[in-house]
Amino acid sequence: MMTKQPAASRRRLLAMIGGGLVVAVGAPSGVFLATRKPEDALRPWKLAGQYYHDPRLQALSYALLAPNPHNRQPWEAELVGDTELYLYRDKSRNLPVTDPYARQLTIGMGCFLELMEMAAGQEGFVLETRLFPDGEDGPVALCRFIHDEGRPDPLFKHVMNRRSHKSSFTTDLVEADVAAPLAEYASLYLGNEEHVQIREIAHDAYQTEVSTPEAFRESVDLLRLGKAAINASPDGIDVSGAMVDLAQMMNLIDPEQLYDASHAVNRDAIETSLAAILSAPASALVRTPGNSRTDQIEAGRRWLRLNLAATGLGLKLWPVSQALQEYDAVKPHFDALHQAFAPEGTRVQMLGLLGYGKQLPKSPRWRLETRMR
Repeated sequence: MMTKQPAASRRRLLAMIGGGLVVAVGAPSGVFLATRKPEDALRPWKLAGQYYHDPRLQALSYALLAPNPHNRQPWEAELVGDTELYLYRDKSRNLPVTDPYARQLTIGMGCFLELMEMAAGQEGFVLETRLFPDGEDGPVALCRFIHDEGRPDPLFKHVMNRRSHKSSFTTDLVEADVAAPLAEYASLYLGNEEHVQIREIAHDAYQTEVSTPEAFRESVDLLRLGKAAINASPDGIDVSGAMVDLAQMMNLIDPEQLYDASHAVNRDAIETSLAAILSAPASALVRTPGNSRTDQIEAGRRWLRLNLAATGLGLKLWPVSQALQEYDAVKPHFDALHQAFAPEGTRVQMLGLLGYGKQLPKSPRWRLETRMR
């Protein structure tokens, strides 16, 4: 528990929930700063495409770098024979409050499948994929690797630079001619009145989520604070850096206060995130004709390609999911978004904020061997 601090000390502590956590406790030494990076949790980025003689493992080593909700990394793979693999969604990684029907997690599986297919193409393989071969309660896909001429994808070169942006944008506008290639994957709204409406819905839905105790708790439960925690469990919402580790060493972080969105240590961070949402100069919506599991997989495939294409253009893409979630508190935002932007019964699967910004660090990942059955 955090010991009570004088007012001046309390003002020096800023805990950021969702976008990160910053604790100002003084100037650490250069050696301490240099050793705070969770190298073990980031090693899968270095191992991608290395040392794998089996083309399935080669492709999987890249696929596990795919974006996914709350960085839950819900995928598990099982090799079958010499050319096939089953892909499963690990249901122990569900998000029962904010994703009660596992729609977002299924979209994450679509991102994984698309990246695995792209990686296989780099090695001269095409994938023959059957979705939900045993129904929705069984594996997500059965994939067969077929050696062919291969179909290298030009977007694959952006895999290592791809990030899910979760920070403020610069004031630079996104010009239509620059963003044009992204229209293949999503509907774009570049600084117009529709974008302002989307951005305001996203802002209000985020505010609703952090004001809903059970939804806020689900995110806080997934916080990984500091190098040791991130290396031990490289999923969830990672919060790293020398200041975080120092704050823990000095007993400055009270876990119970992290669950209170109204507490002073959280309010500054929440306001920072809300302002960052409103800084976005453009937005993108991924829609599907319906909301079946195959629709959700397709949305994930398109989102992965949108993210890579944006990266190649020097743009940042921020997935803002709150207005698309399916629990009672956010229903007004869900309805507002769909009434305005989902014609003829289509479903908005992903809402992204788009613009220019700084490059964020890589997200931690579980090693490939931990994701195998």
